[in-house]
Amino acid sequence: MKKLFLLLLVILPAIVSAQDIIYTKNKQLINCKIIEIGLVEVKYQIPEKYKEVVMVIAKDDISKIKYENGEEQAFVNEMYDKKSYADNKRNAIKFHVFSPLYDYLGVSYERSLRPGQSIEGTLGIIGIGYNPLGVNPEGVFAKLGYKFIKSPDFYLRGMQYAHLLKGTYFKPEIALNTYSIKENTYDYNSMSYNTTRKGIFSGAFLLNVGKQWVFDNRFAVDFSIGLGYGITSRGKDDYTAVTSQYGFIVDPNSGLAYTSNFKVAYLF
Repeated sequence: MKKLFLLLLVILPAIVSAQDIIYTKNKQLINCKIIEIGLVEVKYQIPEKYKEVVMVIAKDDISKIKYENGEEQAFVNEMYDKKSYADNKRNAIKFHVFSPLYDYLGVSYERSLRPGQSIEGTLGIIGIGYNPLGVNPEGVFAKLGYKFIKSPDFYLRGMQYAHLLKGTYFKPEIALNTYSIKENTYDYNSMSYNTTRKGIFSGAFLLNVGKQWVFDNRFAVDFSIGLGYGITSRGKDDYTAVTSQYGFIVDPNSGLAYTSNFKVAYLF
């Protein structure tokens, strides 16, 4: 009987003092009793100090709540909470509208990873479209970039992105291409032209800025320009060196790389 009494002396104070705990984002702990969790705020009481007073704290200031039964509930800023964008389509297939005019066909795929960030890959087939230089290119190019979508300059409670894929963005990107072109050389022995194919490789690291508009959660328009550094196996004295590098351009004289894109997209 004495042992039971001692056990109760140990357990009862713990039961009586069991409380909810609010963990704030500035590392404070608030021992309290949760009264209500609303859309933008949490109401609570501290019975041992203020029995009749109901206090309020914004949900954006809370990292988590640990309830007296041991369960925990995490809180995420509404702007960066994936649940706020449950109805947003997160994927987009994009067609490079003017790519056939530059003798290639480009298609991109973008996927939202989290609010404000997405990844985008591009594949292109070189040799499809208008061929102004008559070099009959054949090959492929690829790009891979990570997109950071600009957040507002200031934040209001309850604010969120209009759409996961919409907005002004900054996108570092790696680009590669490999292709061959038709090259005519004059053979003085036979006094005739011989046609051969010359292989070309180019690569670049590009910093892109752009903006994407989303319409009816179904279609999008994306415009961007990019600048960076690159390498190419094209010779400096080749008159087509700058104009016929597909998907992006590398100047063999300076190593400067640049690109521009206008894409229309279907969201799914």
